[in-house]
Amino acid sequence: MFNSLLLISLAPVFIIAFYIYNRDRYEKEPVSILIRALILGILCVLPVMLIEYVLTRLYRGTEGIKEAAYTAFIVAGFTEEAIKFLALWLFFWRNRNFNEKFDAIVYAVYIALGFAAVENIIYVFQGGFGVGLARALTAVPAHALFGIMMGYNFGLARFNEKFRIINLIAAFTLPIVAHGAYDFLLIGNSPVLLIAFIPLLILYWITGFRRMKKLSDDSVFKNSLPDDQSMPGNVQ
Repeated sequence: MFNSLLLISLAPVFIIAFYIYNRDRYEKEPVSILIRALILGILCVLPVMLIEYVLTRLYRGTEGIKEAAYTAFIVAGFTEEAIKFLALWLFFWRNRNFNEKFDAIVYAVYIALGFAAVENIIYVFQGGFGVGLARALTAVPAHALFGIMMGYNFGLARFNEKFRIINLIAAFTLPIVAHGAYDFLLIGNSPVLLIAFIPLLILYWITGFRRMKKLSDDSVFKNSLPDDQSMPGNVQ
């Protein structure tokens, strides 16, 4: 039973990690960097748990939809994505391997997957195989999709100084809003909200693939240029 639960907990993490690694078509990131990102995601769990505990205790509002919104957007969405962003900023912004926009997606997703691995183990060992299967199709991919949102804008910020501040704000705020909306629809205790959950998740998938394709295509174009040319706005 232990091995089965561990497998269902970690399998989606490794599948998505392998997929993202293979989407990095040029100058794949060193394995040491990928492991570092995963470990950073794992380490993010402790401060997130502490901050979420404090924020939950601080809530003095009424139960119901207001509490659901607070829990979804502030306790979960803001805390988790802000800590992931901080890890991404501190450890990868000036990393010498960060030489393509798509690299930011790789780093952000791997941080998200490290976090999701620990979170998934906790929930699956509490809820069982059914919970693991449901989260393999929803929660774990959602964490990766939030990472794509963050990494996409983070990559744009790194290589486009003109719009750097705007893109950094987007890299910070969009995953928070997306994560909050995801959780809110699930915990809002409303049939109407639950009906909107699947379309929202599909929207995240569609936009996530589009973002990956755009930065992947940018890498193809950049690497097809002659050596004496460079992409406008890129940091060389």
